[in-house]
Amino acid sequence: MNRLNKNLKVAVITGASRGIGAALAETFAGAGYQLILTCNKSLPLLEQLAEKLENRYQVTCLAYQADAGNYEQIAALMQTLPRVDVLINNAGISHVGLLTDMTCEEWHRVMNVNLNACFYTCKHAIPLMLREHQGRIINISSVWGNVGASTEVAYSASKGGMNSFTKALAKELAPSNIQVNAIACGVIDTDMNACFSPEDMEQLTCEIPADRLGKAEEVARLALQLSKAPEYLTGQIITIDGGWC
Repeated sequence: MNRLNKNLKVAVITGASRGIGAALAETFAGAGYQLILTCNKSLPLLEQLAEKLENRYQVTCLAYQADAGNYEQIAALMQTLPRVDVLINNAGISHVGLLTDMTCEEWHRVMNVNLNACFYTCKHAIPLMLREHQGRIINISSVWGNVGASTEVAYSASKGGMNSFTKALAKELAPSNIQVNAIACGVIDTDMNACFSPEDMEQLTCEIPADRLGKAEEVARLALQLSKAPEYLTGQIITIDGGWC
């Protein structure tokens, strides 16, 4: 961690090896942030991204393998950080299938990665933010957390929990000048959609008023805007879905 400059802002982004996470990393690197990036199973890919961003934007970018749903691994990483100015809880997994076919292990895994991880990271980031009398926490949620989705009950429940977590923590931290908001994503063009057939994706696209899938870069730009938003903006679940929901 000695490569981090204590005088420069630090952004922590979980699940950053691909998709929205990689777009977030590039966008915040371009804005001059030092980056702490995590992934669960794709460390070589994340290290390549970190090296590319360091060379392109001349910022310190550190890659770590840490399972977002594992408290011990997240705690071990977070406890070494000198400061956290922006925390983005992006790591997430989906599960498509009937609830009655889902195992308890699968249910708990979705909850650990999508919801419990927010507690794990925030527990350690908040004291660092309090020390600086400022901070931004941005949770990457889903429209399914707002309205629910058939055959994605666990995912919907985890994102609904994330939304409530966001609103409650925002109230808790508002007096300390720490803002907490969430971005509820519609269908974003990432690997998470690989479980759907081309026919399903085509039908889904037709249901979206914007007539296309969202781009990971669009979510990342919104997150950067939230990091710069007025301090009075907190506790909000901001939807980006092309008018779908």
